[in-house]
Parts: sequence; C-alpha cells; structure tokens
Amino acid sequence: MYLVGDIGGTKTNIAVIDSNNNSYKIVLEKSYLSKNHDSLRTIVKEFIEENKNLNLTCACFGVAGPVKDGLCDATNLPWLVDSKKISEVLNLKSSQVSLLNDLEAAAYGIETLEEKDVFVLNQGTEQKNGTRCLLSAGTGLGESIIFWDGKGYRPSPSEGGHTDFASRNKIEIDLLNYLINKYGRISYERILSGPGLLNIYSFFKDTAYQNTPPWLLERLKAEDPSAVISDVAMSKKDECCEKALELFVSVYGAEAGNLALTSLSTGGVYIGGGIAPKILNKLKEGAFIQSFTNKGRLSVMVSHMPVKVILNEKMPLLGCANFLKYKTDNKSLAYSQ
Repeated sequence: MYLVGDIGGTKTNIAVIDSNNNSYKIVLEKSYLSKNHDSLRTIVKEFIEENKNLNLTCACFGVAGPVKDGLCDATNLPWLVDSKKISEVLNLKSSQVSLLNDLEAAAYGIETLEEKDVFVLNQGTEQKNGTRCLLSAGTGLGESIIFWDGKGYRPSPSEGGHTDFASRNKIEIDLLNYLINKYGRISYERILSGPGLLNIYSFFKDTAYQNTPPWLLERLKAEDPSAVISDVAMSKKDECCEKALELFVSVYGAEAGNLALTSLSTGGVYIGGGIAPKILNKLKEGAFIQSFTNKGRLSVMVSHMPVKVILNEKMPLLGCANFLKYKTDNKSLAYSQ
C-alpha cells in the first residue's frame, strides 16, 4: 500500500493507493484545506490517526515548490516540507518517503491515464517515445518536461511557471506595464493562474470597463473571485469577464507552445491543473490552439504536436503511486527525492 499526497496552495489531498501490476486503486482519500494546517506533517499525522492499521510500504508527496535533499519550501504555503519528519510520523525509513515537485508528480501520472481521462484539443501526430511536456494552471503555474529514458517516461522538475512573461501584442504590452506597476517583475504565473485571471480582469476593469454591475461586485466579494470571473465569462454575462478569460486562454496557448518548442514535445503536450477542465468549452473555441501554433517559421512543426487536456483530477495522486512503483522496479537508479 502506498500513501500519496497532492499538496497545493489551496488544498491537500491524501490517499492510500493499492498497486497491482500497472494499475492503481484509491482505497482511502481525504481532502484538507491547506491554510487550516501548519504543516504537511500535521495533516499526515491526522490522517494516520483517523485510519489506523494501514500496511504502508512507502509514501510519496507532490508539493508545489522546488525539492532538494528531501526538503521543499512550498511556494504558495508557509510550509517547509521535510520528508524525514514525515517518515517519523509514518514509522517508515527516510528512504521510503519521497518528495516530488507537484508537476513532476502529475507528470508521472500521465502514464496512468485512459482515453476517457483526456480531451484532445489538437490531434497531431504522436511520435513514439517522443518527449512530452505538461503545463498546469491552478493556484499557481507548473511546467514539466517529460523524457523517455529507454524504459519509461521520466519527468524533469521545473519552476518554468516563474519565467519572465513575454508580451506578443499591444494589449499584452499594456497588461505587462499595468502589472509591472503593481508587482515589479512579471512571471507567467502572474497571469496563468487563478490569481492571474483576477489580475487580467483587474487590468480590463481599471482601463476599459470601470462600471462593474452590482450583482458582480457582490459575487466577487462573497466568492472566490477567479472562479466567479471564469463562471461569468463562460455564461457570457459580463463583457469585462469575457475579455479577461479570452486573454487568459490566448496567453495559455502561447506559453504551451513555448514549452512545446523548448522541449520539442513530439510525444504530446498535456494541459493539466484545475482551471482547464472548468473552461474546456472556451479552450475548444480555437484561440488556445491558434496561439499555440502561431510560432512563425516553426508553426507547421508545432501544429503536428498532439495537445490534450487532462480531465482526471486524481492524476497527481496516481502519479505519486506510479513514481513509487518506478522507483521500486529500478532500485539501481539514483533518486534525489
């Protein structure tokens, strides 16, 4: 039995997974609001106390942040995650507990996906054993490049979501200047994330749509603003929200294309995270793929790359389990986690 976790800025999902050959079954699962706990160790301890007599063989946790020597200073949480302290709670050896960057964990989950778990935005032509990439917008923006190592796919940890935002036209230049005045340096995560969608909306509201309807103001105060903006935009109830989501989707496609070029992802480009499934109808309209393939002299090459939206929200948990199996099956390989 594997204990696995998907640790994000908003929520932390913990699960027990049973592995049988190359299939995985979630036996137990619980979700926690991350902000209500002072550490991952506290959450794991609570989970173990609620579910005694678990026959755990090892554990793996995907954390939003860079991992080094079993430590991760979480990007969107005031947590320092320490695999050794977690191993003490689980009564396991430190070598039996692994930490992965959250996108690295999710990338390991791609191999577990079934046809029903993805929506194909661009059919393309998948090259056997070709490099893949994963781009996921949620509370933050994660990116990963996934290489074929001769036996299977192995993702590379990355903090690519924090690279400098590159504007492509006047409206994006204006957005960049607006955000520079607010934050200073601007990364892609300042735009391609839940808070990023709010940033785009604020830009349009402050520069072109200053008369916000009272009903929208009430919803923005009472609910998660980013979720409200996307919901209102999808239902076409407010032009400012629509403009914000349109620009979000266009930039999302452009950065997916950037990552596809950087990694030469002939094996496929995967769009993960919590936002994409919620705005799938908007992604289908074409602006995403138009921006994805608009790469000048390399546009034809990029257009041949498959693009798939991941619909299975359990993929990061399954990815942790897949990593543990891969680690067990390849004990001679060196692991830094």
